[in-house]
Amino acid sequence: MTQSVVVQVGQCGNQVGCRFWDLALREHAHVNKKGIYDEALGSFFRNVDPRCEEGSGTPRIAGLRARAVLVDMEEGVLNEVRQGPLRQLFSTTQLISDVSGSGNNWAVGHHNCVAVGHHTYGSVYREQIVDQIRRAAEHCDCLQTFFLIHSMGGGTGSGLGTCVLKLLEEEFPEVCRLVTAVYPSSEDDVITSPYNSVLAMRELTEHAHCVFPIENQSLVDIVSQIQHMAHTGKPSAVIKKDCTIISGQGGMSKTQKPFDSMNNIVANLLLNITSSARFEGSLNMDLNEIAMNLVPFPRLHYLVSSLTPLYTLADVNVPTRRLDQMFTDAFSKEFQLMKADPRHSLYLSCALMLRGNVQVSDLRRNIERLRPTLSFVPWNAEGWKVSLCSVPPVGHTHSLLALANNTCVASAFTKLRDRFIKLYRKKAHLHHYMCVEGMETADFSEALHSLSALIDEYSQLHTHTHTHQAPRLNIAT
Repeated sequence: MTQSVVVQVGQCGNQVGCRFWDLALREHAHVNKKGIYDEALGSFFRNVDPRCEEGSGTPRIAGLRARAVLVDMEEGVLNEVRQGPLRQLFSTTQLISDVSGSGNNWAVGHHNCVAVGHHTYGSVYREQIVDQIRRAAEHCDCLQTFFLIHSMGGGTGSGLGTCVLKLLEEEFPEVCRLVTAVYPSSEDDVITSPYNSVLAMRELTEHAHCVFPIENQSLVDIVSQIQHMAHTGKPSAVIKKDCTIISGQGGMSKTQKPFDSMNNIVANLLLNITSSARFEGSLNMDLNEIAMNLVPFPRLHYLVSSLTPLYTLADVNVPTRRLDQMFTDAFSKEFQLMKADPRHSLYLSCALMLRGNVQVSDLRRNIERLRPTLSFVPWNAEGWKVSLCSVPPVGHTHSLLALANNTCVASAFTKLRDRFIKLYRKKAHLHHYMCVEGMETADFSEALHSLSALIDEYSQLHTHTHTHQAPRLNIAT
């Protein structure tokens, strides 16, 4: 059995990460009734105090530690972890924090140097972070994947998060690096978020194997959609309590906080991505197979994710939403975690990760039904990757996560680039970055060039394929 290590950076990264650990424990508790430390638990947890049942040699759960490293340059969130219900999951050395934060400045979080009047966290905490990641890796029998979770708009998540990504590549070049990156909305309250996001994207493009981009606005819209359903008052549409994708309290405190619902959605994404690594199934998918099957070109590794169902109805006499509808929803904009429209763009590949009581025949039938409505590149028309995990999410009979490598991301990245250019054209707020030693204006122009090149690669693929699609299909026929 393989293991994975989660590295959570910044406020958003740690809040999402801790929600993931909380929900993962609930899932395992729901399945593992006898409290046995098995391979499923071992994929993301280690048993620090194994005790065997008398005469059986079977290890029982005595004390779990998450395979994780938590980093933040402000103490607030990690202090909540130290005092919250998940505190026993982490040793004190797994939590790395400071007090002053990164001031919404990518350069302060990222640069591997010590600046005059500033200390940059990439340098100050480099050895401590590397040491903890090495320790986590040493506790693994077969380390397969690093999951990195961070936001793109602030300084610590974007700057230090991408610094950690490079460290992972340097220290463990053969281990798969999967990044969950939360992008700010256009109305974000951090003025410099376009700078931070574009500077970070250069690092994600160069050093990650796969990136799951999550847009804050999509999370807001999904939360609003579920809350609207919860208050419709129709007897046939009453949502079952604690069986929505936003239900439950955050994993760090006993009180519900404003962003807990949004964090819960991202945590559910991670639960579904890792389900095959944690539970048995008739068609399991290794985590390194995601990049292997969905990324035909190394830079084009941004995958649009969709989650369904978003809720379960309370009335058991009302038939559950038909399985076919779940597949249809997975290709609908309303269920995506990114504001883009894959149906009007081109698919390079697509993964369908199913959980629960779903048969291979159901899967094949729906792929054949949806195939005519989706445009795939002609050289990868059969570019489907599927997995079937037998254990559904708690409160559901089945679920589906779709991961699409689709040219639609170019439109979302173009909007981000436009916001960056508005600031950069006026050199607004640039001096905050320039006062960090080692930071140069060339860093901005190179980051902009990298993003523009990425957009062009997606756009040219879309345009070229549509221009030449008919002749290729005729030849293939």
